[in-house]
Amino acid sequence: MERTLVLLKPDASHRRLVGELIGRFERKGLTVVGLKQVLASKELAEKHYEAHAARPFYPSLISFLTSGPTVALVLEGREAVAAVRGLMGATDGIKSPPGTIRGDYAISIQNNLVHGSDSVDNAKVEIALWFKAEELTAWQTTDTAWVAG
Repeated sequence: MERTLVLLKPDASHRRLVGELIGRFERKGLTVVGLKQVLASKELAEKHYEAHAARPFYPSLISFLTSGPTVALVLEGREAVAAVRGLMGATDGIKSPPGTIRGDYAISIQNNLVHGSDSVDNAKVEIALWFKAEELTAWQTTDTAWVAG
C-alpha cells in the first residue's frame, strides 16, 4: 500500500470544508493513517515549499500557508498518490473539471484548498516533515481487500 501527504490548506478550514474533503478521500477508498490540525510556522511552510523559493509567488505562498489552520493527513491505499491527485484536480480551479475538489470549490490558483504529494518519493519526504513516525497508525479497514484489488 502506498502513502501520501495531503494538506487541507487554511482556505479549506476557513470555508468549513475540512469534513467534506476528508469524506471525498475516504469514499475513494483511501484510509486515514495520520491526521492533525497544525498552525504551520514560517519555518515549516518554507521547508515544505522550498522547491518554489526562487519563484515570485513564494512569499505569498508562505504567508497563505501560515494564515490559519492546516489539516495534515496521511492517506494510504492503492496508488494513493495518483488517486489523491486525480481527486484534487488541476492547480487552477477554473481549469479543473467539475467533480474534482478544486473544480468544485477552488476560487484561485494559490488558494486552492488542498496539497497532495506529487510522487511516492516526495510523499515520504513530506510525510516526515509534517508527522513523527509515532503519529502514524498501521491498520486495515474491513474492505481493504476490495479496494486494494
